[in-house]
Amino acid sequence: MSVNSNDTEQYFKNSALYREFLAEREEILKHKWIESEKAGHDIGFEKALLDWIVKHRATWRTTRKARAS
Repeated sequence: MSVNSNDTEQYFKNSALYREFLAEREEILKHKWIESEKAGHDIGFEKALLDWIVKHRATWRTTRKARAS
């Protein structure tokens, strides 16, 4: 059986793991924007990512799981 690249791409885009990645990335980008506004300059993705993981990830995941149930 041959699988074409469009089928593979659709499989990944429809996977729960990919959807979680996109949702988490969106939250990190929001956090980056908010923190950059507070700082008065772009803090960069890496700093926003690390800050978000430390300060918000656990609560965000818990809330997301509760809403899915």
